[in-house]
Amino acid sequence: MHPETHLALHHAHAAELRAEVDAYRLAVAARRPRDLRTRLGWTLVEVGLRLAAAPKAAAAAL
Repeated sequence: MHPETHLALHHAHAAELRAEVDAYRLAVAARRPRDLRTRLGWTLVEVGLRLAAAPKAAAAAL
C-alpha cells in the first residue's frame, strides 16, 4: 500500500474514533441523572431488605 494512502486511511479512522468518543461522552453526560436515581433506588431496596430481615434476627436471639 502506498504510504500516502495508508496515512489517509489512518487519518480517516482516527476521525471516526474521535467521533465515537464524542458521542460516548454525550451519552454519558445525558445518563448521569438516571444513574443517581438508580443508585438511590437500589439503596432503598437494600434498606428495605435489612428492615425485613431484622425481626428474624431478633427472634433468633431470644
